[in-house]
Amino acid sequence: MLDILQTILVTLLTLAILVAVHEFGHFWVARRCGVKVLRFSVGFGKPLLSWTDRSGTEYVIAGIPLGGYVKMLDEREAPVPEELVGQAFNRASPKSRIAIAAAGPIANLILAVFVYWLVFLNGVSGVAPIVAKVEPGSLADQAGIVAGQEFLSVDGRSTPTWEALQLQLLERIGEDGDVHITLRSPDSDLITENVVALRDWMHDIEEPNPVRELGVTLFVPEVVPKIETVVADSPAERAGMRAGDLVVEADGRPLESWQAWVEYVRQKPQEQITVTVERGTQRVLLTMTPDRKLDGESQAYGYVGVGVAMPSWPESMQRTMEYGFVGAGVAAVDKTWRMSAFTLSAIKKMLMGLLSPKNLSGPITIAKVASSSAQYGFFAWLTFLALLSISLAVLNLLPIPVLDGGHIVYALVEWLTGKPVAEQVQVWANQLGLVLVVFVMIFALYNDVLRL
Repeated sequence: MLDILQTILVTLLTLAILVAVHEFGHFWVARRCGVKVLRFSVGFGKPLLSWTDRSGTEYVIAGIPLGGYVKMLDEREAPVPEELVGQAFNRASPKSRIAIAAAGPIANLILAVFVYWLVFLNGVSGVAPIVAKVEPGSLADQAGIVAGQEFLSVDGRSTPTWEALQLQLLERIGEDGDVHITLRSPDSDLITENVVALRDWMHDIEEPNPVRELGVTLFVPEVVPKIETVVADSPAERAGMRAGDLVVEADGRPLESWQAWVEYVRQKPQEQITVTVERGTQRVLLTMTPDRKLDGESQAYGYVGVGVAMPSWPESMQRTMEYGFVGAGVAAVDKTWRMSAFTLSAIKKMLMGLLSPKNLSGPITIAKVASSSAQYGFFAWLTFLALLSISLAVLNLLPIPVLDGGHIVYALVEWLTGKPVAEQVQVWANQLGLVLVVFVMIFALYNDVLRL
């Protein structure tokens, strides 16, 4: 119950920040363009809290925190008093309307830069991507990559950590051509450049893992089956298992790794098992029956409800990037630019059929990721907030009617031709755009449900 409450609260906070910043961008620029703002609302539905400033703008916090809006004076929506006609949005110049429409997405990009700046100012830590295993016959094997090598760069861009490596490889999803990978051999300064040949790479994979698709397993320290957390009212808790227990045997079978323990439990849904654990200097015998859960629609597996104590990484594999005040800002702008380009490229590839549409995510996935990132710490959540802010900015700039990009297109046409787009054309286009947006949202929600 507490996990669900945390997920809800973190998700609402994340969405509230994104919406407030986005709508403030529209609001701030509208006022400076001489357009009267009637209402600035965070959320939809019945107002929970509202107040009005000296300019007559009503500020609202509403009960459905799944969006927001800025309502401006507009003759197309309601009669406007003669003395206020000059402050109506529809009377603003095309350049002013473009600025107002673009201000929301730009505000989200500025938020992303600021958030990344905070993250980089704190320092970024990661783990060096060192090859533990290469699958025979895989792309990596064909390119001559061998165990023990460390990834240094992909296509000329440095990859000091797992995250950097995954992101750089993801940029090549759905593509043909060569990937140039620089690696350093173990215990030496020998650096080699290996070329991996791609063809429609990962275009039909639902949750692409580029390192795995290369045929590479990265090195991780051995994880022993030492229990760190026990889920309340789980089979493990009912059997008396405690945090700190080291699992030694299951039904008399020695277990030396966490993976061996997990695989054994998964094979025993609703079957009683006898587990031997080391607790301090004593060995304790426990009896438990794993719950039965479904993997997908029909494959059953066992579940006992415990979490593992993760080992520490060797110091030689830890990478920390430190940035000064200005350096953090430069890195933040670069990161925001790269992630914006990556998001736009992913949309393009999805439309071209080079990337599986099953990668499209909706509110449920956003909620889960927001909650899990918050559990990893404040800066992990900030990183997710920045990424979501970039996604919101890029999506809103798409030239789709009802989105900010659609309003920009209308104003551009008027600016170039000297004539506004016919109102009936705008009505039809907006209806079509609304249908498209709703369809995408339903499809994203459908993907979310399938992932559950």
